[in-house]
Amino acid sequence: MNGENSVALKAGGRSHTRLIILALVTVATLINYLDRTVMGIAGPLIAHDLAIGPAVMGLVFSAFSWSYALAQIPGGVFLDRFGTRTTYSLSLLLWSCVTALLGFASVVGWLIGCLLGLGVFEAPCYPANSRILSIWFPQQERASATGVYSVGQYAGLALFSPVLFWITGNFGWRALFFCVGAVGILFSAIMYLAYRDPDKSRLVNQAELDHIAAGGGLGQKGARMNFSWRNVRQLLRHRQIVGASLGQFCSNSTLVFFLTWFPTYLATERHMSWIKSGFSAVLPYLAASIGVLMGGIFSDFLLRRTGSANIARKIPIVTGLLMASTIVSANYISDNAVVIAVMSFAFFGQGMCNLGWTVIADIAPKKLMGLTGGLFNFCANLAGICTPLVVGFLVSATGSFFGGLAYIATLALLGVVCYVVILGDIHRLDIELPD
Repeated sequence: MNGENSVALKAGGRSHTRLIILALVTVATLINYLDRTVMGIAGPLIAHDLAIGPAVMGLVFSAFSWSYALAQIPGGVFLDRFGTRTTYSLSLLLWSCVTALLGFASVVGWLIGCLLGLGVFEAPCYPANSRILSIWFPQQERASATGVYSVGQYAGLALFSPVLFWITGNFGWRALFFCVGAVGILFSAIMYLAYRDPDKSRLVNQAELDHIAAGGGLGQKGARMNFSWRNVRQLLRHRQIVGASLGQFCSNSTLVFFLTWFPTYLATERHMSWIKSGFSAVLPYLAASIGVLMGGIFSDFLLRRTGSANIARKIPIVTGLLMASTIVSANYISDNAVVIAVMSFAFFGQGMCNLGWTVIADIAPKKLMGLTGGLFNFCANLAGICTPLVVGFLVSATGSFFGGLAYIATLALLGVVCYVVILGDIHRLDIELPD
């Protein structure tokens, strides 16, 4: 079999190493989101055991995003300086250790401290994902590739939510953190052993490298850039960076709600039992998984048919934001089954908005991909700070999620404005850098 493959490659057949790389990124992203989501699943039990009210719980939920957002630019700089392999594997190891430490929490301060650490160590993940796709995939495949790895952040929750709720219900919330942390520690070693950039990979052949390069990949080839505020200012002068970042902030608000307050919403607002909440949560997460895939496939289809990145990227994202805004209708529905359907529809739309990462991969200057990804994710994940705090405050003040859902819907509509009005033309930015 190996001999046949060698003959095919020598004859000009294209290897498919980029698909192996995509599989690694998908699993790493799945673990990334499991580690940040288990807090939402364990939240109601933690709040009960540690006597934490809604307002303080909102602060706890937001702690991750405070450090995650602030560490985006340093994380991007670290990525540009030390490369994807070292950055990704080290990040995975450290955030997984911190996840396990959450299982020892007995006071609010321990929770907040661990979540701050989790945010710092997870910060380089998405800039690294963006960089990997930029150098391993041609432009016409990037949206689909983004959809595949992004399924990890949604499908992992859909597939494993019943298991996670079962572990929590039978062994307690502490066991949940221990289990998820252990999985991440193991995979950090796999990532270090398996990942290489295209110019260092022994699995890729020249035909695949030519295919990637023809579509605008292989741009970095190991380049390393030092951080400077001048580069940040240059990036922020471009409406594409500002529009994409603000738009992602708006769409991320829906995502953050599902990652933090959604299990509590089902348990307290909808009075669902713990096990029923776990199975009901599967449907919106599954819908989001499908939304991610459909958004990526539809975007690449539009790109092939029209040749326009503006049409291919903007139409799915704007459609998804409009769908996400329908979450507010749950305030006026009494039947829980219909509410789950509404939540699934809204989360499907939010999944389509994950194309924002494809947009940033399309426009990021080749020599500043890590910094651009870090800046983008910093702005996008301000939603992780605002959403838990705003929703927690509104629930504490009113005893209802009514205002919280209205807040999420409003931001989704503002996201439409960002992509339609602010973003402008999608193309690779060319920024002059000092020698």
